[in-house]
Amino acid sequence: MSECSCHADVTNEAERRILRIALGLNITMFVVGLAAGWIAQSMGLIGDSLDMLADAAAYGIGLMAVTRTATFKASAAQLSGTLLLILGLGVLAGVAWRLATGSQPEGAWMMAIAFVSLIVNATVLRLLERFRHGEVHLRATWIFTRVDVIVNMAVIVSGALVLWLDSAAPDLIIGSAIALFVMKEAIGLLREARAAAIASATHS
Repeated sequence: MSECSCHADVTNEAERRILRIALGLNITMFVVGLAAGWIAQSMGLIGDSLDMLADAAAYGIGLMAVTRTATFKASAAQLSGTLLLILGLGVLAGVAWRLATGSQPEGAWMMAIAFVSLIVNATVLRLLERFRHGEVHLRATWIFTRVDVIVNMAVIVSGALVLWLDSAAPDLIIGSAIALFVMKEAIGLLREARAAAIASATHS
């Protein structure tokens, strides 16, 4: 019994350490990305930075849920999914605002910041690989980070197209695509969380 408890403590501490690293990196990139997105007038970068903020929230929620009950973990995953869904809607609203008011995104800024974010997210995704098939609240952190990697690559492509075409259209199109993709992932996560909550209630 003591060996089992000791193993669980070690596992929990390893999970916390990984989540703390991911949390710190994502908060840093949220600040950098938001500032760069505002300066570069890029909805792609702003959407990417808000995605980082949602990730940071998911990691924070994951930290709180590490030693909690299965019901709490399912609720944490539901909260993460809800945040992701709100994020997607917010980015769509931002795209509509930029479409109405006009913008001149800086392609070079977009590519540079998105590339740095890609390196950060690829590193975090590797750290979170152990959570890929884990409990739903931990799987949520892996899903969030996988979304980020895809978003980063999309913003890099968008920045290249902005430079090539000298047009804001690629940024707005990619921004919309990011929002829709994020919302799709959020709905999938909410479904998983709901199934986990039902299973927890059944076994309690």
